[in-house]
Amino acid sequence: MIKSFVFGLNVSITKNIMEKKLFKKRHLRMSCFFLLLIISCSSREIEPSFTFKENEQGIELLENGQYVFFYQKKPKLLNGQYVCCNYLHPLYSLNGDTLTEESPADHPHHRGIFWAWHQMSVNGKSLGDGWIMENIAQEVTNIRTTVDQSAKLNINAVWRSSLLGDKPFLSEQTTITVHQFQNGIRKIDFAISLTALVPGVEIGGSDDEKGYGGFCARIKHPGDLAFVSENKMVTPQLIQIEAGPWMDFSGSFGSEGETSGIAILCHPETPNYPEPWILRSKRSMQNVVFPGRNPVAIPIDRPVILYYLLIIHNGNASSIDLKKLQSEYEKMEVSNQNGN
Repeated sequence: MIKSFVFGLNVSITKNIMEKKLFKKRHLRMSCFFLLLIISCSSREIEPSFTFKENEQGIELLENGQYVFFYQKKPKLLNGQYVCCNYLHPLYSLNGDTLTEESPADHPHHRGIFWAWHQMSVNGKSLGDGWIMENIAQEVTNIRTTVDQSAKLNINAVWRSSLLGDKPFLSEQTTITVHQFQNGIRKIDFAISLTALVPGVEIGGSDDEKGYGGFCARIKHPGDLAFVSENKMVTPQLIQIEAGPWMDFSGSFGSEGETSGIAILCHPETPNYPEPWILRSKRSMQNVVFPGRNPVAIPIDRPVILYYLLIIHNGNASSIDLKKLQSEYEKMEVSNQNGN
């Protein structure tokens, strides 16, 4: 009887030990499963959300399958007259609506988000008109794309003049950085670096009281387009307006009549900060002016760099805190932003 008791006790102890081992084994398996699940989820969260797609005309950018913009790399004939490249169009809203226009009937040389100047000269001699590309041509010589937590388009281009025998006179290195969509907005940084390739290069805006030229947005012009800067409504005028370092353009861009907007912010390291604005209440481009009517020299030994930030958002200007976004942008280190 004692043997039977001892045998039963041993069986019970052995069974208990086996059950504990099985529990620990199952617990270990479950722990490993959840650990792998967490790692898998974390890795998916940090996976790049951007995709660049290239074709013979240029490069398209998507974020999580949604269109962001198209970059026009190849020279394109607009309205049978103007040969243009190195600009963004279409630029899309957060809802997928097109914000920009290319070669509209009223100004067929306008092209999405672009930067150009009427006056381009060497030692006081005109090389042509870079606004309408008269005797001026651009060539994108190299382009690189990188994707991590942001998407970068690094562009190398040269400006040529037929009056110089098509010799390059200006080198451009532009970096466009698109940040991941978050907090209801999309940020697109521009760093446009200009360096002369020959002595005596100067660029300037239109040679009149308007003096327009520099970074421009040819956006659609819905009937309810509103201009807001420093939390105040702004009324467009024929000449330049001093309105602060940022400007928002909001209206019913989409087919559904929903309000969305695009804001342009200027960084303090940009020359002439805060730059004046050329605004148009009728169909035309919107321009943060650099340098104005009077041309400025572009040195050979150091670049002139222009820094701007686009904020793409839903709703009107009051839907986001643009004053805070401008403050954050002003604190941002931009000196290393141009990766060329």
